Amino acid sequence: MAASEPMTPPVFGTAAIKRATTPELALTTVRDALIAHAHGRTTVPPPLHLQFPATDGDCHVKAGWVSDTPDFTVKIATGFYRNPAAGLPTNHGLVCVVSARTGQIRAILDDQGLLTSWRTAAAGALATHAMARPDAATLAVFGAGEQARLQVEWLARLRPIDTVLVHSRSRDRIGSLCEALGALGLRARPAPADEAAAADMVVTTTPATTPVLHAAHVRAGAHVTGIGTDMPHKNELPPGLFARAALIATDDHQQCLDHGDLGHAVRAGATTHTADTPIGLLLERPVERPHGAITVADLTGIGALDAALASAVLRELTP
Repeated sequence: MAASEPMTPPVFGTAAIKRATTPELALTTVRDALIAHAHGRTTVPPPLHLQFPATDGDCHVKAGWVSDTPDFTVKIATGFYRNPAAGLPTNHGLVCVVSARTGQIRAILDDQGLLTSWRTAAAGALATHAMARPDAATLAVFGAGEQARLQVEWLARLRPIDTVLVHSRSRDRIGSLCEALGALGLRARPAPADEAAAADMVVTTTPATTPVLHAAHVRAGAHVTGIGTDMPHKNELPPGLFARAALIATDDHQQCLDHGDLGHAVRAGATTHTADTPIGLLLERPVERPHGAITVADLTGIGALDAALASAVLRELTP
């Protein structure tokens, strides 16, 4: 008898993934995965990085597993930053979901980078909400792309936002983002870098290679979340900001030292390599912060979060 042909794993596209996923699912899943990671209940190998300077592009490959869960994932995510000028999205990618029990590929999520965007949005919103003052209501975003919009939109699900200040090198994209946020009922307007840096809450969402704000412009009592420094050549937050911070949180200690803004600050002598706290621990209980303290979150993206979210989405797709 001839051996049976192996089954081809199912491939799910973005339309199906969008139908199966909600922000609430992503926020809950990412929160739980960050807590699991903080307690050492994950396996996360170092990410693989590729750069394409001639086309202003980059790629990272991340893998991860949350202990005692049925699946692990391997993810390819790309960012090609000239794409919008050609009418193409900046980000693409896919997630391969693999059984942690048999090693068989269970599914390909051809999400074109969507789950990475949602994972990043959830982690940033959770960190900002947990670490900002309870009465903080003014939010500034550096960057005016999809991730900037998601950071604002998902944070607004967690707390009231009075005003959104948008700073970017692209005036056209600032206008588009302010219009999109206005359609969601949020009051948004352009702002210069110094005004944006002085907001109650600041989120940086850029591929910058040099800091996008000055540490001196950040006011006492503010919180800053950096999410764009996910490769060694990138840098959004100045070392001096870490020197001023009373509390520094990271999604992954070693990653942030290797290629996050924390690493830049440590190498500059602005802080120490033991100055950070896992963000997952801060999500478990209310953060104790003096009213005038500056807090900083450095998020580089964890493969275990990708694994958790992809598995949750696959469960929705294959009930």
